[in-house]
Amino acid sequence: MTPNTRYGEDIEELKELSTIHFWPHSRQAADMSSSTGVKMVDRAEGVWVHDVEGSTWMDTLSGLWLINIGHGRKEIAEAVFKQMQQIAFSPSGTVSPPTIKLAANIAHMFTDKEARTYFVNGGSEAVETALKMAKNYHKNNGEPTRWKIISRRGSYHGATFACMSLGGGGISAPVNFGPLMPGNIHIEQPNGYTGRCCSANGGCTLDCARDLERAILHEGPSTVAAFIGEPISAAAGIHIPHPEYWPTIREICDKYGVLMISDEVITGFGRTGTMFGTEHWKAQPDIFTVAKALTSGYLPIGATVATKKIADIFIGESDKTFGHLITFGGNPASSAAALANLAILLGEDMVTNSEKMGAYLFEQLETLYRHKIVGDVRGGKGLLCAIELVKDRASKEHFPKDAKLSDKVNRLMDSHGLLGRGGDIISLSPPLCITKDEVDYLVTQLDSIIQQVQAEI
Repeated sequence: MTPNTRYGEDIEELKELSTIHFWPHSRQAADMSSSTGVKMVDRAEGVWVHDVEGSTWMDTLSGLWLINIGHGRKEIAEAVFKQMQQIAFSPSGTVSPPTIKLAANIAHMFTDKEARTYFVNGGSEAVETALKMAKNYHKNNGEPTRWKIISRRGSYHGATFACMSLGGGGISAPVNFGPLMPGNIHIEQPNGYTGRCCSANGGCTLDCARDLERAILHEGPSTVAAFIGEPISAAAGIHIPHPEYWPTIREICDKYGVLMISDEVITGFGRTGTMFGTEHWKAQPDIFTVAKALTSGYLPIGATVATKKIADIFIGESDKTFGHLITFGGNPASSAAALANLAILLGEDMVTNSEKMGAYLFEQLETLYRHKIVGDVRGGKGLLCAIELVKDRASKEHFPKDAKLSDKVNRLMDSHGLLGRGGDIISLSPPLCITKDEVDYLVTQLDSIIQQVQAEI
């Protein structure tokens, strides 16, 4: 990597500009302090990220659940540079070769080899597109009354209003942004640790899956367009569903003519140790969404993928056309980045590494049960794990807000050189290129962090 060339006045000038002009996502603006502020980073490789002042950090969340191949791969930059020298944007009514090749590659990775891909810019747009596609499908199929969408409480499907409404919006949504969009029906989330539908000993009863049928019958099957869910919900705490959960969801959707949408924005492209998350349970969705790891974050991209059965409904008379448009969808440079990313992912067998290192990470994390505040350790499906901290392991009671657990965990993660997200749940989703030694380093740091939190709290 190129050595750090930013020193003294340059860094201070950038910090001053940031405090005045930069508005960070979901954080207080104007904070560039070393203890609580936004870090200014300028280079990275593999699982490691370096800031402008010379400190090194382990990326425990793959940026934001997306740097699957790891940081610093020059092959992506070279592919993008080459493509932009040829054509950087395909005008209306045209398509570039890399975009076509990428659509074919995605289909070949999916169980339906004749699937069609609709390209967008990111995950929120992919989900929005899936919702419109599902409703339009039923209209084209002679059932225009099917417009409601069933989703799960606590999920995250994106930041736009429709996507935010799918997960229930979170605690602050109605307060900060007003009422949620109508037509979104919420059911139970799989949660074998503290879920309402689970038995007293923590075992799954599959009642969370059957909640879908109750919701469909309550709303009226003729009004329901689709069900959407993440194979494993990161936002809801990374609970691995029961082996029969997704097959049961698929069966219920088929029974009532409801489309099944799988949100693979986080779980896609090797994160769970298979190419797509639903492969674990052999439950093929009608539509699925991808983004993030399609380019491993090197350039923005997203896509909504439909089976041939769904896509074919939009072929025929002009009124069957899917009247939807995203300006930068299928951008040639982003498509070139995605092709290079997938070549690395497959060529270096990172999906298998995700499976192996994910199993090893989960096994090592289970040693943290020696700390009494560790209530649950979840994982076993690739490099997607979670540690849940509790005040009392027997009752599963969480720490009260005044304990400021999140502040303590994040401060200690910072002091231990870990970039990530901590609180009641410490989510872990490192790049798929992680090695055994790096897993050991990560768990050692977490062990020390939890020990210190326990002592402080």
